[in-house]
Parts: sequence; structure tokens; C-alpha cells
Amino acid sequence: MLLLSLGASAIWAVLQYIDLTTREAPISEQQVALNPSRSDRAWLDLAYQLTGILLDLVPVALVIWLLWRARRPHLGALGIDGARPWRDGATGIALVLVIGIPGLALYVAGRALGLTVDVVPSPLDAHWFTVPVLLLSALRAGLTEEVIVVGYLFERLRRLGWGTWPIILAAAALRGVYHLYQGVPALIGNVAMGILFGWLYARTGRLVPLIVAHTLIDVAVFVGYPWAYATFPGLLG
Repeated sequence: MLLLSLGASAIWAVLQYIDLTTREAPISEQQVALNPSRSDRAWLDLAYQLTGILLDLVPVALVIWLLWRARRPHLGALGIDGARPWRDGATGIALVLVIGIPGLALYVAGRALGLTVDVVPSPLDAHWFTVPVLLLSALRAGLTEEVIVVGYLFERLRRLGWGTWPIILAAAALRGVYHLYQGVPALIGNVAMGILFGWLYARTGRLVPLIVAHTLIDVAVFVGYPWAYATFPGLLG
């Protein structure tokens, strides 16, 4: 499962980090595109983007199929039951504040210290569909990462006899590694996020707040960051 999804992303991220750090230019002077355009033709770019999102969600569908229960709650093994949507949503929003602000500060600090690549976002006015696709991309990231790295990994490793904290640390390490292409500060920040998310999931058994938080954080990154990048280029660029 991992090699079909985020495990493969971790391998590519390590290779990309090796590529970045073995070039003559310092890592701080190099750029990584965030949600780049796939084609200079609008209709084809939209087709590429939507196809990529749908294909990334296939492993999520596979996890749902593997862990689906005949009796309700059908996705109880993933901590998804729809029993308290408002509370789960409020918890997710609170997590955005806990994770989002320190995450932005870590990126700015990494840029100032020369440890983080310049993450260049796609402009929001590229096409009429740019913002809707970015919102879908944020939802895709929230679903894939939390369903696979938290829900699925916790379920499988528990069956293999792993303890709670080894699972939390292993899942957090994986989360950090597949963000390594941005630099070591991104790895550290995502490991910290993974530990917090893993601890909350182990304590509450609820996955929806993590999905909500991750999706909202990525909405801020995918939509808010391009605006901030253009407005404050000296700080973020």
C-alpha cells in the first residue's frame, strides 16, 4: 500500500533532496514548484490536474475497501463514523491554529537560515479553474495522508503487534521524509505534526479532525501562500 502511495513519495523526496544538495548552488537558492501547470493549453492542463487528483485517491479507495466493515460504523477501523461532525470539525479548525502558524514560522526561519528551498506557488489567476483545482488538491492531500499514514498504518501495525508510540513515531517519520524535498526544516516540522496527529488519533480514535485540519492547512498553503508570496516576495521568496 505504501509503495503505491506515500511510501513512493518518500523515496522520490529523498532522491530529490540528494539532487538539490549535491548541486553547486546552495539549497536556499533553488526552487521547487508547488502545484505547477502541466500544459500551456488550459483544457489539457485541467485534464492533467483532475486526472492526477483522481489517481492519487485510488489508494484511499483501496484502503476503504480493505477496512470496510459489514456492520456500522463501516469505517470504524479508520475512526470515521459521522457521529459528531460539528465537534470533529471544530477540533480540526483548532488544530489548524496549532500547526499552521508554527509551520509558517518554520518555513520563514528555514529560508532565513538557508536550509529551505524557495517553494514557488502557481499564480491564482492562471486559469478560471485554478482555485477550484487547488481546493480539490488540498482535499486530496488531507484524505491521502491522514487515511493512509494515520488510519491505515495504525490499523495494520497494531495487528502486527506494534505498540502505540512506535506506530506514532514511524508514521511521523514517514510524513517527514516525503516532505524532505523542501529541506530539513520541512522534515522536522512534518515529523512534529505527525507526532501530534498520531497522539491525538491514538487517544481519540477519530480521523475526521485530522482530515479537516490537514485540508484547511493545505487550502491556506495552496491558495493563501501564492497571495502572500506575491505580496511579500522579500520574506517568502
